[in-house]
Order: sequence, then structure tokens, then C-alpha cells
Amino acid sequence: MIIDFRSDTVTQPTEKMLKAMISAPVGDDVLGDDPTTIELENYAAELFGMEAALFCPSGTMTNQIAIKVHTNSPGEVICGDLSHIYHYEGGGIGFNSGLSTRLLKGNNGRITADQVTANINPDDIHAPITQLVSLENTVNKGGGCYYDFEEIKKIKAICDQHHIPLHLDGARLFNALIETTETEKDYGKYFDSISICLSKGLGAPVGSLLLGKADFIKKSRRIRKILGGGMRQTGYIAAAGLFALKNNISGLKDDHQLATSIGEVLKGQSFVKSVAPIDTNIIIFEHTNNYKTEDLLEQLNQQGIKAVKMGHSKIRFVTHLNLPSKTLETTETALSMIK
Repeated sequence: MIIDFRSDTVTQPTEKMLKAMISAPVGDDVLGDDPTTIELENYAAELFGMEAALFCPSGTMTNQIAIKVHTNSPGEVICGDLSHIYHYEGGGIGFNSGLSTRLLKGNNGRITADQVTANINPDDIHAPITQLVSLENTVNKGGGCYYDFEEIKKIKAICDQHHIPLHLDGARLFNALIETTETEKDYGKYFDSISICLSKGLGAPVGSLLLGKADFIKKSRRIRKILGGGMRQTGYIAAAGLFALKNNISGLKDDHQLATSIGEVLKGQSFVKSVAPIDTNIIIFEHTNNYKTEDLLEQLNQQGIKAVKMGHSKIRFVTHLNLPSKTLETTETALSMIK
């Protein structure tokens, strides 16, 4: 048995999702008449209480489109030091939008309103104009931690005061929502744009959504075209995203509980130095100095456990809906075999 903890992006469509995909009515999304894609975009916009949404191939694209539409080069984006938009999007902030990035040292990637206030550049020709603040929730490199919503409200107030838009990289936002009392509409009230991923914990094979005001999404559609994101019969994959939003959100709680249980197992292993706090479905642990990360990953692989490196001496496991029913027991047995 193979246990694939590399990411929640390795999920594959369930039989019910596949049936929804195969039976989806389709058109041509570039021409604006794919009915299933329209339904998905309208459903997501209504879910968040926002005016419109745009279906894209990836979260990287939705984030990069948002940054481009909100800003004008030259300028600067404020974000946390662990942000996906900085570390994992190929330098797109500079390449696509011609912006510099102000990285703030956060609490596992979560930044504060006071930090934002202190880092908005003055009206000085020597400094780039601060044009956007971007938050990530949950924070991937922060071990799946999530924001206190009261801090988000404070950050939004600062942004409004300085007429700076606030973007959310919400690739795993539903993982945060399932653990807190906030709703999708609460987030829709406080962000100018939101990116959500359908192909991580929700289990769709591909796709992300960008949400915002109608004029923002109209501009975003143009940028999507420029970036090569215009697709045709998108209804087949949009149907998977629609199925995911309607059926797979509640199951994220099971992923979180499994992650917590695996974390407890890891704490008892001799090769584990420490396990980071587990808030959602991401487990990051640090191994002892007598191992090389690559060697330990290979040993895990030999025992049927796939995982990824997450910084110096750190390994990441991510739980998801496609893991087999005996994952916990199988993982515990595999970990006990590490020498």
C-alpha cells in the first residue's frame, strides 16, 4: 500500500465526481457560453457574497491575475515571509506585474495590522508605492495555520485607510473555515479579491477561482487571456469543481483529525526532533541531526510513504480525501521501520 502524503493536490476524482464531469453540459468558455463554468462561477460568487468569479487552471494564475489587476508598475506588494505568491509562483510578481515585494516576518506566515502599518511606504520618490497587501490562509509553509479573523478585520481597516486593496490567497481557505466560526461571506466582506483552489483538499482534478467585484473580474478575464488561461470546453472540469464545493467541504474535518493523529504518532519516533503545531491538514516535522533529509525521504519511500522536503531538516505530510482507510495504522507501522 502506498500512502501519498506529498500534497493534497494528488487527489483523483471520485466515481461520483467523474459522473458529474462526464454528464456536464459544455460550450466554449472563451466565447462565454459554457453553461457549467458559468454555473460554477455564479455559485462561488454567491457563496462568498461577491459580485463575480473567474475559473482558471491554477491558483498561481488566479493570484498572479489579482496582483496584475490591482496594481500598476512600479510598485510594491506587502505579504508574509512564507507566502506562496513569493516562494512558489516562479517570480511572477516581478515578471508579470513589475513589482517589488515587501516580506514581513510573520507568526508562521501570519502578519499583523501593526506590521502592515509600519511597512506602507511614504510618499517619497525613492520608495515604490505600496499598492497591494496579500494574505495567505491557511499558510502552507506555516504548517496549515490560519488567521484570527479579528486581525484580518484590522488589516482591512488599515488598507482602506490608505486606499490599498487586500487580496487573499485562499488556496486552502476552506480548511480554515471548517475550523472556525467564520463563513465564506465573512471573507467576501473583507477582501477585495479572493483566490480559492478546487484541486487541493476539495479533490477536483484541476482549477481555481478568483472572486471579486464585477469590473475587477472583467479585467481579470482579459489578463487570463493574455497569460494563456483561456480554455474552451471547461465545463468538464468546472463540473468537478462544482461537485467539490457542494459535497467535499465537510470532509476536510476528517483530514484534520487524521493529521492530528499522525502527528501524535510522529512524536513517538526516535528520528523525529519536533512536530510543528497541527491546525488543519498539514504536518511539518523536523528530524534529528543524524539523518539527511533526502536519505530519510528515501527510507520513507521504501516503506510506502511519499512525502516532501519542507526546508532544512524538515519534512511535510499532507492529509487528503484520497488516503486509504487504514492510513493511520499503515503509517504507524511504516514509521516504526525507519532505521
